[in-house]
Amino acid sequence: MNILDSLLNSGDGGAVRQLGAQFGLAPEQAQSALAALVPALMAGFQNNISREGGLDSLASALAGGGHQQYIDDSATLGDPATTADGNGILGHIFGSKDVSRQVAQQASAQTGIDPGLLEQMLPVIAALAMGAMSRQSQSAGAGTSSGLASMLDQNRDGSVADDLLGLAGKLFSGR
Repeated sequence: MNILDSLLNSGDGGAVRQLGAQFGLAPEQAQSALAALVPALMAGFQNNISREGGLDSLASALAGGGHQQYIDDSATLGDPATTADGNGILGHIFGSKDVSRQVAQQASAQTGIDPGLLEQMLPVIAALAMGAMSRQSQSAGAGTSSGLASMLDQNRDGSVADDLLGLAGKLFSGR
């Protein structure tokens, strides 16, 4: 199961309902926001792990960061600590608030949702994505760096490099 599917299905859709309620969106809009933002987040994660020590750093964060709580209890998504954690995650994977703004603008073009609202959602969705990756890495025994790389290998060809290039191309081309 990919990360987006994991988020959409977590808690029988509880995360989607919580996001919708928290940000004043219908469940379909919250689902659309997730579908538009998660690929950009995954591209950021893949870019981050391609750097020296990035994969080990992500594996360590997934193993000890307590991120699974966001999947296990969707009520935690409304906690200001979740937003703070998500902002930290965004800082690691995007490195700049400008990139987050660009991601929100592109997602807005896809969804019709206000880019300012998507910017507010982005840290919460980043925390939620870390929770989904944490759960998947634990359940798949992907606690090692090689297992984590395999989890992020979206087309299952043994390399995350081509996935990174494809997602980055989509991110910056607006598709």
